[in-house]
Amino acid sequence: MSTSHKLLGLAVALALAGCSQATPPAETVAPPTAVEAAPAPVEAAPPVAEAVAVPAPKLQAALRDLWHGHIVHARDYAMAMHAGKAADAKAAADAVVANAKEISAAVGSFYGQAGGDQMMTLLAGHWGAVKAMTDARIKGDDTGANKAMTDLNANAAEIAKFLSGANPNLPEETVLGLMVAHGAHHAAQVNFIVKGDTAGEAAEWTAMQAHMDMIADALAGAIAKQFPDKAS
Repeated sequence: MSTSHKLLGLAVALALAGCSQATPPAETVAPPTAVEAAPAPVEAAPPVAEAVAVPAPKLQAALRDLWHGHIVHARDYAMAMHAGKAADAKAAADAVVANAKEISAAVGSFYGQAGGDQMMTLLAGHWGAVKAMTDARIKGDDTGANKAMTDLNANAAEIAKFLSGANPNLPEETVLGLMVAHGAHHAAQVNFIVKGDTAGEAAEWTAMQAHMDMIADALAGAIAKQFPDKAS
């Protein structure tokens, strides 16, 4: 196993936490005490003209690719479910799971089998909650959607607890806040899709992608700080 592959394993694990001290405070939110039936749309962030300079550009690019893959497949699932295309929805869900397995394998290459297995459990919990929320919203089941959001926030806390110790530059509360914000992006996007608000969904999609880039850039910097001789 090459050193670069092992580093990618650590990078992926940290990326799933969606956190870094370098992330602007505006994205860090405390988990809500109650989840509303229809979360307010997340305001679109302005596009970034140029990538922020980081000590490890290759790692930055890898993290951006991984995060974007996650949200692309989740979005495809919501779109297919809303359109009543069962086969496409299944393909998208399978893609999310396949991505999670690849991430877990990368994590396991650095942390060992136990670490990889735990990461897969956490990723399964994240996707399971996002999928349940999506299905419930499409059915008009507010109770089910609220339960799924509660599960999603609980999973965010588990991810934060598990991964915050991996990098001393990534505090647990920041990991938690950004994971909750990530879940809110999923929820807002699904609401726009269900309402047929293509303009609103497009704006939310822009914000969601910007959030993924911001997380990846911050993580690349944090990992490069922790492993200055390995990150590139």
